[in-house]
Amino acid sequence: MGCAPEGEPAEADLATPPVETEVLDLVGILSSVDETAYIWDIEFDRIEWESNAAAVLRVADIECIATGSSYQSLIAAEHAARRLEAISNRISDEAERGVPYRIQYRLQPGGRRDHQYIWVEDNGRFWPGTDGKPVRARGVVRVINDRYLEEQRLLYRNDHDELTGQLNRIRLTEALGAVLARTSRNHATSAFLMISINNLSVVNETFGFDVGDEVIASVGRLIKEKLRAGDTLGRYSSNKFGVILNDCGPGAMRIAGDRFMRAVRGASIRTTACPLTATVSVGGVIIPDQASTVHNALSSALQALDRARAKRFDCFMAYEPSPTRETTRLRSISVADDVVSALDDGRMRLVLQPIVCAKTRKADLYECLLRMEKADGSIVSAGDFIPVAEQLGMARLIDRRTLELSIDLLRRHPKLRLSLNVSSLTSSDADWMTAIQTLTAGDRALCERLVVEITETAAIHDIDQSAHFVDSLKEMGCRVAIDDFGAGYTSFKHLKRLAVDLLKIDGAFVKNLLSDEADKVFIRTMVEIASTFDMKTVAEWVADEETATLLADAGIDYLQGFLYGMPINAEDYRDEA
Repeated sequence: MGCAPEGEPAEADLATPPVETEVLDLVGILSSVDETAYIWDIEFDRIEWESNAAAVLRVADIECIATGSSYQSLIAAEHAARRLEAISNRISDEAERGVPYRIQYRLQPGGRRDHQYIWVEDNGRFWPGTDGKPVRARGVVRVINDRYLEEQRLLYRNDHDELTGQLNRIRLTEALGAVLARTSRNHATSAFLMISINNLSVVNETFGFDVGDEVIASVGRLIKEKLRAGDTLGRYSSNKFGVILNDCGPGAMRIAGDRFMRAVRGASIRTTACPLTATVSVGGVIIPDQASTVHNALSSALQALDRARAKRFDCFMAYEPSPTRETTRLRSISVADDVVSALDDGRMRLVLQPIVCAKTRKADLYECLLRMEKADGSIVSAGDFIPVAEQLGMARLIDRRTLELSIDLLRRHPKLRLSLNVSSLTSSDADWMTAIQTLTAGDRALCERLVVEITETAAIHDIDQSAHFVDSLKEMGCRVAIDDFGAGYTSFKHLKRLAVDLLKIDGAFVKNLLSDEADKVFIRTMVEIASTFDMKTVAEWVADEETATLLADAGIDYLQGFLYGMPINAEDYRDEA
């Protein structure tokens, strides 16, 4: 291989150009994104800026902003307090790393009389001294344009409650989930508090909902002021706030709860109506020790809050695990699953209990009693699942299915007369009334073979609604009965208003009738009352012939009980010849 002629580059030099070493220019990088950095000696009020500060912030020279007070004087008057509030004597456990702050404000480089301004975001940390007051801070100031600011406003609006400015329910639960994940990984403990404003309904009723909203917003601000740095506040519902306390044990949780209660109790809340005061109740749970999921944390905190509200105003209660409550909760979940499954799969069954004429002792009609067939084929009586279903708001679904089964049974047996119970919710359910009209197709002869039973306590709960329900059924041809009569406090006026056809006397007045004189007086009185209003009477829980005879002699029209046989499956019923 020969050498390249003198004065010409070698072949290798042509293939590999010389490498230039690039020096990292931090100031240049900051300037390219309209940012500058500072270190602030708060104790002596001196700020050391990066060399590009004057150009980025558009001031004449750095000396114009060399002190905290001089820089503060350039912040727009309406935002002047933001920086001071952000760098303040806040409670924090981050003294070593510095307490973080992030704020946005309008800066007027030519002074507050200048109409020119820029929006900036100030992001940094401050370090407190031994007395807790900030002594040093460092951070970055970035110029932000109107579009960026609008985007931030939209993001804020999506994440925060409009009334209080705190995190909304979705973001609160997300933050709670993140803390649960972190504490589980780090084997640490935190706390979740549920805080409720007491007697907010009184404020709403007295002064209006606008004033109530002012109280809610003010309480949110009072709680916010007492948070440690790094803790999270959000609005859970209308009058409830959720607080996430990082790195917090049972003792610290109680102290925090007391701190929030004192802050609200001691404040005078200015409203457009007049100055008001408020109190809060607080329930708390330790996570993840007592609640390992977001659902459990919310549920446990709400349980603790309910206990606090039941004690007295201005009370804190910590969550206490209860084996009995947990067993009940798990059973309720199991029952709900079974009910939904049985409804979906058509495993609800009817059994029929005869109601006999007191004179002839022959069945005049049958009461429909519901049974649930579980997936394994076992049968569950109504008393084992109806109470739970009603508490969980499933009663309407059950009543609708019972109605469907009953109407189908009436169509298949032209001589059969049925009586069926409905829950307290059904009397106000327009869909149920529409369903009975649809299922009967206006067949008055069919409706006349149906008795609808409502309980006494449900009937008098909303007498106007109940009267409308009774009238609507009777217009269709149905008869109506009041079940468990005597268990409540129905007055003569209520009976006259309802104009039902039958009174079913509560079995508690029947089971000891042979030995209890007071029960005998009650039965005679009920017969008189029913006769006054042209109503028939049914005595429940009839278990022996002596009681049946006594009831018949007293004037009772119908008898029902195990004396006349156990309930039979609806599918086994046969019309009498």
